[in-house]
Amino acid sequence: MPEYFFDQHYHNIRYGQEALNLKEFESCTFSNCNFSDCNMIGVTFMDCQFNNCILNQTKTNHTAFRTVYFNNCQIQEVNFAMSDKLIFEMHFDQCTLDFSKFYALKLKGITFNNSSLIAVDFMAVDLTAAKFHNCDLYRAEFEKANASKVDFSTSRNYTIDPEKTKLKKAKFALEDVKGLLDKHGIVVE
Repeated sequence: MPEYFFDQHYHNIRYGQEALNLKEFESCTFSNCNFSDCNMIGVTFMDCQFNNCILNQTKTNHTAFRTVYFNNCQIQEVNFAMSDKLIFEMHFDQCTLDFSKFYALKLKGITFNNSSLIAVDFMAVDLTAAKFHNCDLYRAEFEKANASKVDFSTSRNYTIDPEKTKLKKAKFALEDVKGLLDKHGIVVE
């Protein structure tokens, strides 16, 4: 049976490779913690916050993220596609998620604020009603994604093929709409 932790605050901890396996955290806050060496296996985070944490290359196999907020975190090269998909809900504010993967996840209503999403894999993801506020989406991949009602209007550097991505009622800023026409070689001035 997993160890259970409720309403705990963790500060300045560097977690070892198997330090969190088979643990459940509810309403916990992690501040200035480093999870870079972690292989999180069977971990549950419910109503938790991560502030100023480093999760670069963290393994999240069968890890549950149920209403989790990341604030000012480094989360590069993390494969969230291996996470537990039941009640999967995350939100990111001022985070760097470069080269991370969300392949085939249901991310309805997810929010990314002031974040770097360079070369992030959103292939086959359900992003319905997601918000990308002031994000850098350079080389992010959206093929076969459902981006209906997604707000891209304040984000930049995206290249999305409307023939391979569902974009019904998605919002874009006029000055950045060239990212939808890139494959056609059309020049927008």
